[in-house]
Amino acid sequence: MHELGLVFYIIKDVEKIAQENKASKVSSVTIQIGEVSGVIDSYLLDCWKWAIQKTTYLQEAKLVIEPIKAISICEDCKEEYETVKYAKICPKCHSEHTHLVKGTEMMIKEIEAQ
Repeated sequence: MHELGLVFYIIKDVEKIAQENKASKVSSVTIQIGEVSGVIDSYLLDCWKWAIQKTTYLQEAKLVIEPIKAISICEDCKEEYETVKYAKICPKCHSEHTHLVKGTEMMIKEIEAQ
């Protein structure tokens, strides 16, 4: 379960930012996760609930997850398409010369603090 490691990484970054900005507490953290990142949202949320109890600034913080659609591009016709819906085959020209351009990333989008 790599979600626990990801949660620790997020917490470390958010706590550092909270401390640098002299926040007394963080009420929510919004992250964006690519739909083919391999991260399971429900596991991430479970890990979050457990891990924030051991923090200074995040003990009541809500984790908000926003998905990022996976997008591939066809090298033959240059068409972009939804990866999950069509997989490796371009829906326009049916080429297999495609590659993923978006959808594996994970980033902190917003931190709400007091």
